[in-house]
Amino acid sequence: MKRIAIILTAAILAAPLALMAQSGPSSNSSDTAEPVAAEAGNDGAVTPARYRGPDDSEKPLSRIGFGAGISPLGIQLQTAVNLSSHFNLRADGNFFNYATSFASNGISAKGQLNLSSAGASLDIYPFRSGFHISPGLLIRNQDQISATANVPAGSSFTLNGTTYYSANANAATGATPITGTGILGLNTNNPAFTATAGWGNIARRNGHWSVPFEAGVAFIGDPSVKVNLGGWACADQAQTECSDLSSPTNPIAVAIQSNLTAQIAKWTTDLSPLKTFPIASVGLAYSFHVR
Repeated sequence: MKRIAIILTAAILAAPLALMAQSGPSSNSSDTAEPVAAEAGNDGAVTPARYRGPDDSEKPLSRIGFGAGISPLGIQLQTAVNLSSHFNLRADGNFFNYATSFASNGISAKGQLNLSSAGASLDIYPFRSGFHISPGLLIRNQDQISATANVPAGSSFTLNGTTYYSANANAATGATPITGTGILGLNTNNPAFTATAGWGNIARRNGHWSVPFEAGVAFIGDPSVKVNLGGWACADQAQTECSDLSSPTNPIAVAIQSNLTAQIAKWTTDLSPLKTFPIASVGLAYSFHVR
């Protein structure tokens, strides 16, 4: 994956150099000059048709734009520069934090959503209009959900279809109710390739304001799920068959840890569609001429 990321990054960074070379004085593109109709002078003489160069806004790195918006990756900040009438180079950063409480399989948890990512893309405008396709990379991706969990003493919870009970606190045996931590990582492929298409030009030629929109996917890889449980659990509600989950030899602890591993595998399978993470963003942008 690192080799692919290096190749894609090199391709994106090489594009501006190639485009700048194409936009030089030796270019034969139709964008480099446009005819101006013949004009008649005050004396009635007709001045031959002449040619003028492209508008300054078409020169590489002549315009820059800044934008803000929202997407499934969080609150989005963007900046872009024009490379030619067909290409922009764009960078973006995304962030968002949110805390909530939830319950799963009888286990109560407090969760924290942390979205933090940054990427770059090459915006390709095949028709020199607002429509664009944009290959790119999430160069930095730290998106994840973390949680702390607890099962009140005497309450039941289920792992891999098997029901267990959180032990009552007991100073004599050292028993404590079940607690745990978990992390859902959305960043297995880091960096991750992205592919989007949309409408809008942040570094636009005409005017200043634009409302860019795009949709696509980020290939973040299979989500990773890590869950650890601690404390004491019992196989029966009467709490006659209990064990410290950290015991490597107690049959109850071994069975619970085995079922926990199987349950994590099920959760991972259920979340596997997220390996192709959807992107749909809309925002507001402002651009201006810099040279």
